[in-house]
Amino acid sequence: MTNLNRIQLLRQFTEEEPENPFNWYALALEYRETDEEEAFTLFAKVLADHPSYLAAYFPAAHLYAEMGEIEQAKAIFEKGIVLAREQKNIKAQQELQNAYQNFLFEHDLD
Repeated sequence: MTNLNRIQLLRQFTEEEPENPFNWYALALEYRETDEEEAFTLFAKVLADHPSYLAAYFPAAHLYAEMGEIEQAKAIFEKGIVLAREQKNIKAQQELQNAYQNFLFEHDLD
């Protein structure tokens, strides 16, 4: 299945089940390969509409950082770490904390 076919299929899923955060998240991941601006918009939608959808925080923070949205990326990492702690998801919390530390180091932030 090509990227375009997956995008079309995922668009259909978002129309059929707009309340399902996975559909929006998967669509954002697909767009990440071909259209960063659309991926950025879709990750913003997932984070705003489904703030408890933990899986979105890691890739969203990285995309925001890659696009130069450093303060937003920092905030997304921080919110994701808090959410992982609240959800008692130790693995996700550790992954987010490690990525956040690398992010802080790479961008010379405290």
